[in-house]
Amino acid sequence: MSTERTAVREMNSWFFDTYLPDWVRMGANTDQAPEAILEYWGAPLHAASVNMTRCLHTGDQVIGLLRANQAPLQAEQYTHTVVLDRSVKGYNHNAGSIDVIWSRRRADESEIERRAVHFHIHRTDKGWRVVTVASALTDRTSLDEIWETV
Repeated sequence: MSTERTAVREMNSWFFDTYLPDWVRMGANTDQAPEAILEYWGAPLHAASVNMTRCLHTGDQVIGLLRANQAPLQAEQYTHTVVLDRSVKGYNHNAGSIDVIWSRRRADESEIERRAVHFHIHRTDKGWRVVTVASALTDRTSLDEIWETV
């Protein structure tokens, strides 16, 4: 049992203390090298949203997804993300899931978009990596309300 608790703590720290701040820097700064996402998103990566569902097999495809996600945010002067709700679950020492509601915002705190996102993450020889990401736009603030309404 303590192994899963340790894995959940590791996943939580990796995701919210390391991945999220780097993703925000990549999204807010058009000069940031998009290849840095490969330190967090694995290839292959299964991605599903209201706009598409597909398996991205190469690093270039994964980078393309990042660019597609961030270009509209950058056009809206994106600066940061507020986490409205989160849930981290460990399945074993090497795998788990993270559900989150993002509020993506401008410097004046006005919201650009609110999105519920589900991530599967696995421990690899290079560290934790997102292997699946699924998202839906929402106006909700609680994960308990999200997936039942999609």
